[in-house]
Amino acid sequence: MEQEKTLNETLAEILELLQNKRYGKVRNLLLENNAVDIAEILEDIMGELDVEKSVIVFRTLPKNVSVEVFSYLPIEDQVAIINAITDKEMHFIMEELAFDDMIDVLEELPANVVDKILEKTPKDERKLINTFLNYPDTCAGSLMTPDYISLQKDMNVAEALAYIKKEGMDSETVYTCYVKDSGRTLLGIVSLRTLVIADDNLHISEFMHTDFVSVNVYDDQEEVSEIFKKYGFLAVPVVDKENRLVGIITVDDILDVIEAETTEDFERMAGVIDSSDKEYLDMSVFHHVKNRIPWLFLLMCSYVITGGIIANFEDVLSKVICLVAYLPMLMGTGGNSGSQSATLIIRGMSVDEISLSDFGKVLWKEVRISTVVGLILSSLNFVRICWLDGQGPTIALTVCGSMLVIVIAAKVIGSMLPMMAKKVGIDPALMASPMIASLTDMISVVTYFLMASVILGI
Repeated sequence: MEQEKTLNETLAEILELLQNKRYGKVRNLLLENNAVDIAEILEDIMGELDVEKSVIVFRTLPKNVSVEVFSYLPIEDQVAIINAITDKEMHFIMEELAFDDMIDVLEELPANVVDKILEKTPKDERKLINTFLNYPDTCAGSLMTPDYISLQKDMNVAEALAYIKKEGMDSETVYTCYVKDSGRTLLGIVSLRTLVIADDNLHISEFMHTDFVSVNVYDDQEEVSEIFKKYGFLAVPVVDKENRLVGIITVDDILDVIEAETTEDFERMAGVIDSSDKEYLDMSVFHHVKNRIPWLFLLMCSYVITGGIIANFEDVLSKVICLVAYLPMLMGTGGNSGSQSATLIIRGMSVDEISLSDFGKVLWKEVRISTVVGLILSSLNFVRICWLDGQGPTIALTVCGSMLVIVIAAKVIGSMLPMMAKKVGIDPALMASPMIASLTDMISVVTYFLMASVILGI
C-alpha cells in the first residue's frame, strides 16, 4: 500500500513537471524506481497524456533502461511507442529486446512496419523470426524463445561452466541447460546446481537427466500451463515431431497465459464473450455491448420459456395465491445451489482434481450432498412457513417438498453439465452461473406447480 502511494505521488509530481517542461527532473524521478515501476508510471502517463508527450518521457531514459522498461509495458503501449519513435530507435529496441518479447511486439505491429524491421535484420535471424511469427497464437511455439543454454554430452563439467559463462548473458535462463546431439535432438537436461557441485572432469552424459518432460511445438498453451503447474518447472523444453529442440518456455511467459486463461474462464462464467486482450477501460462501449449481448439475449429467451410455464399454471396460482410469494425463494435457491456445484466442478476440472472418468463418483457425491442440504433448508422453511407466516401444513409441505426436489435437481445439473460440456468439446466455464440459473429456474417452476397440484389437489 505504501509502495502504491509512492508511485501515485511520483506520477502526480511527474505530470506537474511535464507541464513546466522540466524533463531532466522527470528523468531523475523515474530513475529512482526500478524498471517495473517505471513501466507502471509510464503506462499511467500514457493514459493521461497523448503519445507524443509520453514518448518524450520515454526518450529521457538511458538506452539500457528504456529497453527494459519497454519490455514491461502492455503490448498496446509498446506498439504506440514503436509507431511514434524513429526507425533508428525502433531498431535499437528490437535488437536489445529478449527474443520472445520481440516476437510479441512484432505480432501486433502493422505488416509494413514489420517488413521495415526485417529488412535490416540478418538473414539467419530473419528466417528464425518468420518461423516464430507463423506459429498459431495459442500453441507452445508462440510462447517459446530460442535463447537457451545447450550443451554437448561429451563436454566435461569445466568446459560446460566455461561455456555458460560465455553465453549466459544472452540466454533467457541458465538454471537449466539442455543437452543436444549434432542433429539438435534433445538427449537430456542438467541443472546449473548439479554442474556447480559436480567434479570438473565428469562428462555431462554421466549425470544428465534423460527422463525429462518436454512439450511439442504445436501443443496448446493451456496444456503447457498445466505442465508448469503440475511439476513446478522454471522452464520447459519445446521440441518438434522429431524430438529436435527448437526452444524453451520460461515460467514468466506461462504466467501471462495462466492469467489470460483465468480471465477467459471468469468472463465465460459471467456470460461475457471476449476474445481481445484489451483492458476494461480501453474497450469502447460498443465493444462491451457486443461482448455481452449474445449471452444476455439467449438467457432472456430462456426466461420467456419460464414465463410461459408460469402462465400455464395460472389456475393453480389463482386458487392458492399465497404460492406466488414463495416462488422467488425457490428459484433463487435452485439457481444458487446449481451455481455452487458448477463452480466447484469447473474449478476441479481446471486443476485436474476431477476427470471425466469421475462422472459416477461426482454424481453420487452431489446426490448425497444435495439431499442433506435440501433436508436442512426444507426443515427450516417448514417451521418458518407454519410459525411465522401462519400458513397451513399442506402449504408448507408443498413449498418444502418442492425445495428438496429443486436443490437435488439443481446440484445434479450444476455438477453434470460442465462435465458433459467438456466431453463434447465445449468450454465447461460456459455452463456456469447464467446457464445453470436459467435451467434451474425452469425446473423450479415446473416442480413447484406440479407439487402443488398433487399435494393441494388443484
